[in-house]
Parts: sequence; structure tokens; C-alpha cells
Amino acid sequence: MAHRPVGFPPLLLAIVFSLLVLLLSGRCVDGRAISSPSDGDALEPPASDGISGYAAAGYKYSPLLVLPRGNAAEACEPSYGFLPCTTTVAGNLFLVLVYGFLMYKAATCLSAGSEMLLEILGPGIVGGLLLPILGALPDALLILVSGLSGSKEVAQNQVLIGMGLLAGSTVMLLTLLWGSCVVVGKCDLLENSTSVDSQDTNGFSLFASGITTDSQTSHAARIMAISIIPFIIVQLPRVFKFLSGRVAVLIALIVAIALLVSYCLYQVLQPWIHRRKLEFAKHMLMILGILGHPQTVALGRLMDDDGRPNKPVIEKLFHKIDQDENQLISPSELRAFIIGLKMDEVNLDNDDVVDKIMNEFDTSRDGNIQEGEFIKGISKWITKANHRSSASHSNDILDQYMEARDLYAMQEAREQHNMLIDQIDEAAVENIENPASTCLTSILLLIIGTSIAAVFADPLVDAVDNFSIATKIPSFFISFIAMPLATNSSEAVSAIIFASRKKQRTASLTFSEIYGGVTMNNTLCLAVFLALVYVRHLTWDFSAEVLVILVVCVVMSIFTSLRTTFPLWTCFVAFFLYPLALILVYVLDFVFGWS
Repeated sequence: MAHRPVGFPPLLLAIVFSLLVLLLSGRCVDGRAISSPSDGDALEPPASDGISGYAAAGYKYSPLLVLPRGNAAEACEPSYGFLPCTTTVAGNLFLVLVYGFLMYKAATCLSAGSEMLLEILGPGIVGGLLLPILGALPDALLILVSGLSGSKEVAQNQVLIGMGLLAGSTVMLLTLLWGSCVVVGKCDLLENSTSVDSQDTNGFSLFASGITTDSQTSHAARIMAISIIPFIIVQLPRVFKFLSGRVAVLIALIVAIALLVSYCLYQVLQPWIHRRKLEFAKHMLMILGILGHPQTVALGRLMDDDGRPNKPVIEKLFHKIDQDENQLISPSELRAFIIGLKMDEVNLDNDDVVDKIMNEFDTSRDGNIQEGEFIKGISKWITKANHRSSASHSNDILDQYMEARDLYAMQEAREQHNMLIDQIDEAAVENIENPASTCLTSILLLIIGTSIAAVFADPLVDAVDNFSIATKIPSFFISFIAMPLATNSSEAVSAIIFASRKKQRTASLTFSEIYGGVTMNNTLCLAVFLALVYVRHLTWDFSAEVLVILVVCVVMSIFTSLRTTFPLWTCFVAFFLYPLALILVYVLDFVFGWS
């Protein structure tokens, strides 16, 4: 995502102002004293305190320690014993907004701090491990505190807020945010359905404008699809009745943690994986280029009709390379042969190819390739080619060579792209005036963001629960709609700004981040939720909510993993899924009584 600096003065002013408003709101909401005076110790206010009319207003004590007279059963429980609380609709709405704003600031600090750290340290551990975890941290903390509060009965009630946040965050990312990024990032589409960078002349044409992403973004969508496995596991007892719900929760928890670790490792090792793919494509290109050469010079086919090595043709090829006819192929003779194949036209280094062949064929290590070694080495290559033909569109060596060349070209282009990005990142680091100060600032932002999220997660859950009680609106719907706006708004704004640059590269990065965020929800946040349910012996009663997550994730995973170009009309598919998710939960829970 694009880095959006967060200045300390505006940030601190916003936080301090919110805290002052929050503390002063204690004058207008109902709460309970930290330690209430006894009945015989009614306070008489000083003549000059300015609050002399409180007794006539119906309060037993000063409004600063507000407890309604004779109605203690309806008094709310202040978070940490001192933060304000209320039993009124307006008061709880106010508290939800204030706590939500503070959680938004926490998410902003975490996002800005982690991206600043990424500028200093580069990708790898930071980009692959730290950024995804920090991005999901506010949601994970809110889910955690929703199930830790009070008795088992209270936790069972409040944990529904955590499930609402989990479902709402996932659905919002894949529907409202995904569709919005298509709208703001749209460009003109060519006849081959590829977008043109920075060209948007077709307006809001449903079919002639849209966005294009790279193939790696489709891979991220497939990883997102795999991440829903824990949701399926935890629902198995409800469908098949063959194992207990508690065992299913434990198995799903283990699988979620395993998927989380695997995803983080994949993100960390992704550059290494791409380099290995490039090396493999280069190796196959070298093998198929040499194997296909005899056909082009009428020596015959190196394989017979049964796919076995054709020894006479292999011997002919050996003697063709052995120009001095000493029954040995020297490195210079091999190099002359490789140059004749013109492999440098596909950016294969001739010396590198010679070194690889000599290292693989010269088993005696005498610096030359004997005829037996050559026959044995070519036979191994033919076996590799036969294995590859099972996954190829053709059994012909020349056709496979063309496919391997195309594969290598794509892998090399991606590797060069990554190298260019690394050079840009290194140049950006060098251009940072004070890396030490930037690193310190990023660490402070991470500490502030984590602290705010940890401190105000529990009050926000309590405020949502109290607002639900006061309005008689199920807490799930409040947390489903409102809380993701607080915890994901920073990433959402950043994604929309990034998509508005109208380039394939920025579109690919934007949608990869969206799929990555959903993957973290389905692994890290779900693992926290499952751990709460298992440790506190809570009842898993969220079939409707899980079904909504599965429907949205499956539909969008299939939709996004099978194509790389998305015309403008596709945004309406995403937008339609959001109200559909709300309606589905309502019908299943309140009409069919699933929960």
C-alpha cells in the first residue's frame, strides 16, 4: 500500500482531544462510583461547588459519581472501573463513535509505522510477516477481549461481537472495498481485454473499462480460498454429526495456526521461490533446446516412438559435437555447440549453460565428457522431458521448447521487475535523510498503535454490547457494519488511493493486499476466536455467520482466481454480495432459527 505519513502533532492532538471528550462525557452518562459511599454517608456538596441542585435532580450522590437513585440493577459497569459508561441509546452511540475513532487511530498508527519500517528494512521478514500481522492486530484484539470479559455467560454473549467483526471485516474487504477499487482504478480495456495504464477515456462503460492484475494476484486469491478450510472443519459436527463440536474447534484451531504459519513463511520466502522458478525454467529451456536440436539438423529424434532414448541418434549428436574426433567433448567444443544453438537470443548465458552441462554430465570429473557419460546424461534429460510432457500441451520436443521459452520469458520478466523494485527500494532507503530517526518514529508509531488498540478494545466491545441492549438490535449486526469501518478504514483509504493511480502494477498490489487481509482474517483472527471458544468452553453457535463468510469468500475466490481482467460490471457483483450477506444472516438466524 502507499505510505501515508502520520505526523505526531496532529495524531497526538487527535488522541488527547478524544480522551478529554471521553473523560468529560462522564458528566452526562450513567455510571457507578469506583467505591460508593454507604447509605449513611450521603454527601453534602460545598456551597461553592456549583452543583447544588443535584439532589433535587434525583441523584443520591454527585453527578461526577453518577448512580441513579433506587435503580442500581440497571447501572452499567465502567470499563477498568473508571471509563464512562451509559445505559442510554444516545450515550452508547457516542461512546461507540469515540472508541471507534480511537481504534481507527490505532489502525492508522500501525499501518503507517509498519510501512515506514518497510522503507528502512525492505521486504522479507517485515513485508511478509510483520505487515500482515500488524494489519490484522486491531481485529484480533477486539475478538480476543470480546470473549475474555466476565463469566462464561457474558463471554458467550459478547463473543458474538467478535464473530460479527470477523465476518463484517471479511465481507467488507471483498465487497465494498473490492468494488470501490475497481471503480476508482478502471482504465480503458483493449480488444484482448487488457487495461491500458493511465488511460480512462471510456468513462463508465461496463465492458470497455476495467482493471487488469497480474497472475500472482490470482495466486493470492487461490491462497485466500485455501484459508477458509478451518471454517469448514468447525462446521462439520453441525452437518455430519460424526465428531463433537469441541474436537472440531480444536482441529480447526490447529489447522488455522498451521495455515497462518505457512502463509507467513510463503510471504517471507516468496522472492526466493520466484528465483527458483526462474532457475527451473532456465534449466528446462536449456534441456529442451539441446534435445530439439537433432530434429532441426536431420539427425533424427532422440526419443523413439515409445519415449525411450534413441541411442544411435544420441551417438550421432555426440560425434557432431566432438569436432576433433578424440571421443571426448571438451568445454570449448561444448561451448561452440551451444553458441550454434543461439541460446543467447533468449537471454541464456552461454558460459553458464556450458558450466551446468559439464557439471551434470562429467561424472568422472576429468574435465571432459565421455561418450558413455553423454549418453547417460541425455537419457536423464529425455526422462525429464517425458515427465514434463504429461503436463504439457504436446509430446513434441520442439513444441515443449517453445512452451518452456514462453515460461522462461514470463519468469525472467517478473524477476527483472522484482530486481527493479528492489533497486528502487534501495534507492529510496539511501535517499532517506535520517534512517535512524525514521526507524525510531516507526517503532514509536507501532507502540502507540498497539497500546491504543489494546487499551480501548475492551471498552469498545462493552459499548457495542450496551448499545445493542439499549436499542434491542442484535450485537452481531452492529459489529458487522460499524466496527470494520473503524479497524479497516485506514487500509481501505490507502487501497483506494493506490488503486486510483490507474496502473496494472498498482492494481495488482492493491488487490493482493485485499486478498492478503482476508487470508489473515481467516487464519490469525479465526485462530484467536477458536482459541477463546475452546479455552472458555463456549458453545459454537455461529452457523449462519460462518455460511456468510464461506459464501462471500468462495464466490470471490472463484471469480478472482480464474481471470486477471475485471470489467467495470464486476464491481456490481461485489457490491451485491454485501446486502446479500446481511439478509442471509437475518433470515437464517431470525426466520429459520439457526442460532
